[in-house]
Amino acid sequence: MKPAKPLALALIAAAVTLTACQSQEKRQREIAYVERPVEQLYNQAGTELDQRDYETAILLFNEVERQHPYSEWARKAMVMTAYAHYQRHNYDEAISAAQRYISLHPGGNEAAYAYYLIAISQFEQIVDVGRDQGMTEQAKTALQDVLRRFPASEYARDAQLKLDMVNDQLAGKEMEIGRWYLRSNQTLAAVNRFRTVVEDYDTTSHSEEALYRLVEAYLTLGLRPQATEAAATLGYNYPDSDWYIMAYQLMTSEGILLDTAAPKRTLLQKIIPGGK
Repeated sequence: MKPAKPLALALIAAAVTLTACQSQEKRQREIAYVERPVEQLYNQAGTELDQRDYETAILLFNEVERQHPYSEWARKAMVMTAYAHYQRHNYDEAISAAQRYISLHPGGNEAAYAYYLIAISQFEQIVDVGRDQGMTEQAKTALQDVLRRFPASEYARDAQLKLDMVNDQLAGKEMEIGRWYLRSNQTLAAVNRFRTVVEDYDTTSHSEEALYRLVEAYLTLGLRPQATEAAATLGYNYPDSDWYIMAYQLMTSEGILLDTAAPKRTLLQKIIPGGK
């Protein structure tokens, strides 16, 4: 049997796509032209959702809105449409549907979930630390929005966990750039990146290394007092850290003795000249 030629494969693919589109349009017509009680429509949509037929569920939830636009079920259907899109990994559609609900019903009972859906839809689009972190920043803002608006909601705890992960990702990006600046002998630029980690992401897993890198950078710049402050802060907060051991050895090689028994101040105050 001869292998199918490219043109034949293209025609087959086009036919499959056309058939799928026609099937979807037929299903949409069947759903749209049958007037049903709102509870029946909504429950059928829920059944399709449970069976993971998200496409049909979305069509049915849309029909709830179309046939019964002023009902309580219509309001709920908006959020469930967003959820069905989220389950299909259609994140842009999920965000758009949730935002539509919020714009129409900002004080609705489902508002907390709508905000949460926006946040997790953005969270799940975060890329690795080596790429642009624009979506990570958006996810951070959305997660903070959930915590600020609905601190006692059932979604707050998960939002906080995800926010911690987002902060760790953003700190990792700052560290990656800072290390690159160090390797490129752009020491002042590196200092600014490491200071950002210490200032904004001091509870993440990157704060120890950031302090050590500051010790390195300040010594390179000849800023021995600032290097001493950074090393002492590292020792005070992370006395068992390998980063502190390396910092201690580095400072000792420069003839600088460390005092980690000083009263603790914030990390930022300890390493930024002029900190109060």
